[in-house]
Amino acid sequence: IFAFIASFVYLLGFFGIDFVHSLILRQSTDLWNSEDEEENEALLRKEDARKIPCGQALDCSVTSAPIISAQKVVDEKPVKLTTEEDEEIIKAIVAGTTPSYSLESKLGDCKRAASIRREALGRITGKSLLGLPLDGFDYESILGQCCEMPIGYVQIPVGIAGPLLLNGKEYSVPMATTEGCLVASTNRGCKAIHLSGGASSVLLKDGMTRAPVIRFGTAKRAVDLKFYLEDPENFETLAVVFNRSSRFARLQGIKCVIAGKNLYLRFTCSTGDAMGMNMISKGVQNVLDFLQTDFPDMDVIGISGNLCSDKKPAAVNWIEGRGKSVVCEAIIKGDVVRKVLKTSVESLVELNMLKNLTGSAMAGALGGFNAHASNIVSAVYIATGQDPAQNIESSHCITMMEAVNEGNDLHISVTMPSIEVGTVGGGTQLASQSACLNLLGVKGASQESPGANSRRLATVVAGAVLAGELSLMSALAAGQLVKSHMKYNRSSKDVSKTSS
Repeated sequence: IFAFIASFVYLLGFFGIDFVHSLILRQSTDLWNSEDEEENEALLRKEDARKIPCGQALDCSVTSAPIISAQKVVDEKPVKLTTEEDEEIIKAIVAGTTPSYSLESKLGDCKRAASIRREALGRITGKSLLGLPLDGFDYESILGQCCEMPIGYVQIPVGIAGPLLLNGKEYSVPMATTEGCLVASTNRGCKAIHLSGGASSVLLKDGMTRAPVIRFGTAKRAVDLKFYLEDPENFETLAVVFNRSSRFARLQGIKCVIAGKNLYLRFTCSTGDAMGMNMISKGVQNVLDFLQTDFPDMDVIGISGNLCSDKKPAAVNWIEGRGKSVVCEAIIKGDVVRKVLKTSVESLVELNMLKNLTGSAMAGALGGFNAHASNIVSAVYIATGQDPAQNIESSHCITMMEAVNEGNDLHISVTMPSIEVGTVGGGTQLASQSACLNLLGVKGASQESPGANSRRLATVVAGAVLAGELSLMSALAAGQLVKSHMKYNRSSKDVSKTSS
């Protein structure tokens, strides 16, 4: 008894009262609450008794208790300098005599440059970078193409939704996100689509745009160039000049808009498996140089005049399209709506009309006639190395729902006119993102049919959005949204104490 008391006092003094208290009152980490155990097991047996290999989907009405575990902070130790040369470089950066951006070229070692820059930044700001990883990343792979002046990298968890049965083929869709419920909800939508026979998609257009702005001395001269560019007899010559920029760039058309004496030229071209912004910009520059001979008085104000329109919500993209224009549809069986989605066809159709159509119209939405297309687009974009900023126009989507087969089943579709994706170039070449593209079977350029991989990726994005729309709308119709987010998207841990 004396030894036990002495041990307890020792623990109390050495580790502190909080630690001893946590040992005595530690919560159970059982997956299921005891009162819900039988109900959950019966539910799993019932819903997973299927032949197709769908993973367990989110059921917001009956859920398990989340596993509570201590958050682990990355034990990233401060960089230890091993040479006097490194110390001298850091002092020079702190003093301002050596620019931080020049380290890669001067040292010839990207990892060392990032390490030195990180240490110098810590001294300049007096702030700790503990928790921001440095090791375990290939800094050579981002040099000159992805990120300048790196000091580490941010970790984003990647979840998997699926299989998504689309056009007769199954896809496991990678989603990089920090939002709880998003992957689980999309996964539930994939399950409902799979149980109903799958979804189908059609590519409507495939063309990237760039729109320079040109100024003349008079509006008449601007109109002269507009007529010249829109004359079909001149298009072939302009196409030859434009297409010199790349093996894959092919000019499709030029749309001209006048604003006084200013002329905006919206070029559209195919770009193979690349997203294509750099490709089309080079082609546009070739045409502008060519036009300068016959129109020496033209003043090119900027190679982008925002009629493109890139990374901004714009009606021109909603109406004309940009990148890949895709429509994706599925017929969800009534039994699946009731048993998997926990709602009814009638409720979904009514909610879609009042929320996605009427509600968005009342809000003056531009391309936002959907529940949360941006959620899925962003998650897939980050996982596959796309430009996250292009989520803005890529998330333009109208979700339609209609009762079919005498009101027994649900027809759902998403129409997305401006999905901007590529499978080569930019972030797609990084190891993690390349692995996610490989998982989808669209890594790199298609050797058989240039552009086929990027077009397939666009259809997968639309299919994933279809699944996400179906699941979230069902959760809203069944009143499950708040309950599911309180269970999956709320942490009971005291993050401030954990971090400290």
